[in-house]
Amino acid sequence: MPPELSDLTDQIALDPKQFIGIPLALVGAVFLSLGAQFQHRGVAKVEARTHEAVKGLSMRQILALLGRPSWVIGSLMLGLAIVLQLTSLGFSPIIVVQPLGAVALVITSILNSRLSKVKLNRASVVSIVLCVGGVGAFVLVAAFTARDKPVTTRDLVIILIILAVVLAIMGALFALAGKRFKAIAYIIGAGVLYGFVATLAKVVISRVTQGDFGWLTILCVLGLLAAGGLGGYFVQNAYASGPPDLVIAGLTVVDPLVAVGIGIIVLGEASQAPIWAMIAFVVFGLVAILGVFGLARFHPQARR
Repeated sequence: MPPELSDLTDQIALDPKQFIGIPLALVGAVFLSLGAQFQHRGVAKVEARTHEAVKGLSMRQILALLGRPSWVIGSLMLGLAIVLQLTSLGFSPIIVVQPLGAVALVITSILNSRLSKVKLNRASVVSIVLCVGGVGAFVLVAAFTARDKPVTTRDLVIILIILAVVLAIMGALFALAGKRFKAIAYIIGAGVLYGFVATLAKVVISRVTQGDFGWLTILCVLGLLAAGGLGGYFVQNAYASGPPDLVIAGLTVVDPLVAVGIGIIVLGEASQAPIWAMIAFVVFGLVAILGVFGLARFHPQARR
C-alpha cells in the first residue's frame, strides 16, 4: 500500500467492517422516501373524504388510514427502511449513519414535484441544498473523527430520563396547544422523538446481542415504542398539513441531530475529535437546520 494511502487509512476512525452500515443506511433512505410519498397520498385522500374540521388527525381518520392501500404500502416501505436503518446501526456509529437519511430528501423532492406537478422554486432548491450539504459535510467530518463506544448503564439511565422528560413535555404541549400546531411543529416533534428511537434501538441491538435482557433493556424497548408511537402520530399530522419533502427534510435533519447530540454528549462518540471537528459539527448542523426552515417558509405547497 502506498504511504499516502496508508496515512489516509490511519486517519479514518471507522474500521472496514463499520463502513457496511453506510450503504445499508443509503438503501434505507430510498425506502424512506418512497414510503413517505405513499403515506402522504393516503393521508391526503382520507382528509379529502372525511372533511373533519378538527386540527390534527382524529381517531376516525387514523382508523380510515388502515383501509387506504397507498398508506399501507407506504407503511410497509417505512418499516423496511427502519429495518435497514437498525441493521446499519449494528455496524456503524449513530453519528455516521443516522444523518445519511438526508438522501431521502432529494428523492422525495423530485418525486413529489413530478407527482403533484408543482415545480420547486429557487428558494426551495437552495433550502434542499443546504439540508443535504450540511448533513453530508457533517457525515464526512464524522467518518474521520467518530468512534463507536459501548453504552454504559449510567449512559442508558441518563438517556431514559431525558426521554421521559421529552415525552412529558411534548404530550403536554400537544394536549394544550395541538390545535395550533403547524407542519413544522409536528416535524420538529417527530424528529426529536425519532432521534431517541434511533439511539435506543442501537442500545437494544447491542444488549440483545450480548444476551442482556435485564430491566434496563425492557425499559429501553418501552421507551422506544412510546417515542416511536407518538413520533409516528406527529408524522401523519405533518403529512396532513405540509408537503412530503418538507416532512422528510425535517426528519432527516432533526432526527440525526438529536441522535448525534446524544452520541456526542452522552455516549462520547466524538470524545477524541479535535476542536475543529466540534466546531464543524455545530456549523454544518446549523446550515442543515436553516435549510429545513427555508423549506417550511418557501416551499410552494407549504405556502398554500
